Amino acid sequence: MNRKKDNKDYQTIFKLYFVLLLLSFYQWSVASEKEYDPVFFDNSPTEGTYFYSKAGYQAPSYLQHSRNRLFVSSEQSFTPGNALKLAYVSADKGNWEASVVYPDWRGKDFIKPGQYLDFRIYIESKETSVSELPAIAIAKWTPEDTVKSTFIPLDRYIKNFKTGVWIPVHIPLSDFKNIHTTPSQDIKQVFFKQASSSKKLHTLYLDQIELSSGASTEAMPAIPKLIQAKAYERHVDLTWNPITNPSVKYIKIYRAEQGQDFIPVGIQDPSRGRYSDYTGQTGTSYRYKITVLDYQYNEFPGTEILTAQTYPMTDEQLLDMIQEASFRYYWDGAESNSGLALENIPGRTSMIAAGASGFGIMAIIAGAERGFITREQAVERLTKIVKYLQNADRFHGAYAHFMDGETGNVVPFFGKRDNGADLVETAFLFQGLLTACQYFSKNTNDEKFIREGITTLWKDIEWDWFKKTKDSKYLYWHWSPDQEWVINHPLIGWNETMITYLLAIASPTHGVDKSMYYTGWASQDQMAKDYRSNWGQTTDGSSYSNGNTYFGIKLDVGVSNGGPLFFIHYSYMGFNPHRIKDKYTETDYFNTFRNMALINYRYCVENPKKQQGYGSNCWGLTASDDPWNYRAAEPTEHQDWGSLAPTGALASFPYTPDQSMAALKNYYRNYGRFLWGEYGFKDAFNLNENWCANIYMGLNQAPVTVMIENYRTGLIWDLFMSHPDIRKMVDELFEK
Repeated sequence: MNRKKDNKDYQTIFKLYFVLLLLSFYQWSVASEKEYDPVFFDNSPTEGTYFYSKAGYQAPSYLQHSRNRLFVSSEQSFTPGNALKLAYVSADKGNWEASVVYPDWRGKDFIKPGQYLDFRIYIESKETSVSELPAIAIAKWTPEDTVKSTFIPLDRYIKNFKTGVWIPVHIPLSDFKNIHTTPSQDIKQVFFKQASSSKKLHTLYLDQIELSSGASTEAMPAIPKLIQAKAYERHVDLTWNPITNPSVKYIKIYRAEQGQDFIPVGIQDPSRGRYSDYTGQTGTSYRYKITVLDYQYNEFPGTEILTAQTYPMTDEQLLDMIQEASFRYYWDGAESNSGLALENIPGRTSMIAAGASGFGIMAIIAGAERGFITREQAVERLTKIVKYLQNADRFHGAYAHFMDGETGNVVPFFGKRDNGADLVETAFLFQGLLTACQYFSKNTNDEKFIREGITTLWKDIEWDWFKKTKDSKYLYWHWSPDQEWVINHPLIGWNETMITYLLAIASPTHGVDKSMYYTGWASQDQMAKDYRSNWGQTTDGSSYSNGNTYFGIKLDVGVSNGGPLFFIHYSYMGFNPHRIKDKYTETDYFNTFRNMALINYRYCVENPKKQQGYGSNCWGLTASDDPWNYRAAEPTEHQDWGSLAPTGALASFPYTPDQSMAALKNYYRNYGRFLWGEYGFKDAFNLNENWCANIYMGLNQAPVTVMIENYRTGLIWDLFMSHPDIRKMVDELFEK
């Protein structure tokens, strides 16, 4: 079957074979996806308490905790830099219990099976006997129920009991009764509880709690070479050749300050090829080396030692630093075959996200202009991307939200209904591609191939078909080849989707009438008003116009008091909001977006819910991961859970440069120890819960690089707006 689909007759053919094909594609993706080690605890990014734990006691027993969570300790660790602390008194007529919860996140859905529960334990007190150790249990979780096993004595599995050393514990899962037949991938909690009575305070440390196969490791390969140690103001970036050898568990990083011995400071997934060591110190010289750990934690020493010295950085240097780090997500972190962006890292390693990829293309262009890569490298990457997109699944010219990076086939990651076209993700993708079409303007064969390839793909999109019916006032978000319009989601502003209407109007081949900007995006129909009221939980802005004042700032358009900040980022990374002025605004949309950002800022400064950290240098409510789910936070009390995403403030640089710079400095200098990593700032954090995301997200890293570039030079805005189809549309739609 030719996957370059123009899809006029696709629906009839595909209905018969879709299920079988989808199953085969899904099985292929399962076979090719990276399987994650089932690790319950290796390190906590934050000091203090561990979010993924539960703890409590009944007097006269005692268990040290805070807000029912165990403490993290950096005093002792088996793998650097910390371990869980279990300090308890086991008394008659009392009890205590603690558990460690498996930390899940999106895309971490292929997990290695295990046959054993393994961990390391360090017994601090010499008075603690083996019989005074806790009992242990595991629990499974399924959508139907949570079931805990019986508790078994831990002392049964301590072969050589000693205090003051790390002792391995190796427990067959079959020893846990009640759930011993449960698939190991369903095990989501490990429990520790009082097993015997004692009036003494016992202090234990737990580390590397995980499930394992128990298999021994093959002989190790040669140690990777530490290629670079590059210093910045308060961290040093280390790079090595990525390792995919299945015998390697971790890279272990050692640091030595001048005149001192090496100490272990961190571990890293060897396939990343990069580690960011946040030291918190400026003007300090360090030496670094790395070693390899296998799955039995045998250590194989490295040979290279590199030096680096941190130094004070100017504001401009800090902007370079954050742009480059976020850019790496789309360069080093890209899916290898397609060259496009992953949904999140860590997560699925072969599934690309269309919208994040469009954002990433703009980040690559900014990176080439900043000198992070050469133009020739950018040409090579875009050539790969265009070739991939030419052969990937398309539905009436539009792409799916998620695709397999090897095959180009749609991946229904959000459920079986999400197995076809996603028009909004397609619009985000082409915001980047049309920018690239303008950037790669040289008269070379490679750059000509990029331009012509993008132009053909652009002209193939049947925007008008996504009206659903000929007389529709709206564009529709999704279409499924076997279920058609089952999701039935009309595109109505105010949200992140304006670019979809703008591109549909701009299309030279399958465009829609410019009136759809007003009948669809800015619709005044009752359905549109109800749509806005429902998600905004207010009638403010339900008619698209707003006109109210929030925190002293008038808002011309927008639902509620502006919504999450990604609304003013995603559609306007390429499309310059200075060029949008319709009948609902007093000035151009740049001023409207600046007001939305300032309302968000002032809400965080005022901080009506008394969230920890919020203030003039810690703000920006938007869509991100959070301790409980992926959610869109807004500057309203009912949509504020205490989670902030750095992209909120940093991608707002064009609108609020002073406030955004204050946030950048605060996030890096005060929270960098847990928030900064190899791809810049992690997705989000919540100081109320002492939580930081484990992931970087494709939709949130690129806006940092791209919008800072628009603030500094206007490069991406200028390129996108120079496309002839965009210029023509702007002149016709927003004519003076």
